[in-house]
Amino acid sequence: MNDPRDLAANLLRLMADDDRPARECERLATLMALFATLPPPPDPLGLWPDFVDLQVRFRGAIAAGRPDPLEESFLELYCHVHGYEAPYTPDERARMDEVGGYWCHAGGLSPVLKAGEHLGPTTVSADYGAGNGLQGLLLMKLYPHARTVQIELSSRMVEAGRILQTWLGIPDNRVEWIVGDVLDHPPHGLDFIYLYRPVKPKGEGRLFYERFAAALAAAPGQVVIFSIADCLRDFLGSEFETIYGDGHLTCYSNGRHRPPQA
Repeated sequence: MNDPRDLAANLLRLMADDDRPARECERLATLMALFATLPPPPDPLGLWPDFVDLQVRFRGAIAAGRPDPLEESFLELYCHVHGYEAPYTPDERARMDEVGGYWCHAGGLSPVLKAGEHLGPTTVSADYGAGNGLQGLLLMKLYPHARTVQIELSSRMVEAGRILQTWLGIPDNRVEWIVGDVLDHPPHGLDFIYLYRPVKPKGEGRLFYERFAAALAAAPGQVVIFSIADCLRDFLGSEFETIYGDGHLTCYSNGRHRPPQA
């Protein structure tokens, strides 16, 4: 394939009729070029058996120059790397079922493409229920920032995430991996938080959201939250306002200072 920068420029031309904001189209083209030019990830866990076939299909769509199959084939490749279901141990599965967590669903490209305005050199980001961490790793790759914290119950998914981190060329000191229950890690010292309904808002899950919101209310600076399948709204205080919502992704900010520029 071409140099990633040249390829991104070509992809951007192919997306001339895309109705996304121009900046998001540029980011999508950069992301597509990355996935088109990377070698297959090392796969000792057998999690990405179809990567090569899907990448070949995606590259073929690029060569054909037709926008619809181009995006469709890219999304298939992205979802394959993200993983459809985490390889939880029996105890981890029991805990996920107990609190009503989602089973490693892909959060989609929208959060990745929209996050750039909220991530700067000093940002500390986090993903609650990170799976293999792909979303947080892509945020770090596209918008380098101080550190990202990836919290995930499945030890094997964290192992996979470390593989993807190396594959994407992200330094060790930029990612903190936590194998643990999201209920045990309140959001202290974070500027940007991504979560895909890590637990249901009832029982222990309700307690999670209550504690989560209380910690956010006490945050000294700005916090931006990107929430998929949002369950947080009813727990946040009035200091947080909705800055974006489309029925899938809901974004909140307490607006205490200007967001960093990506």
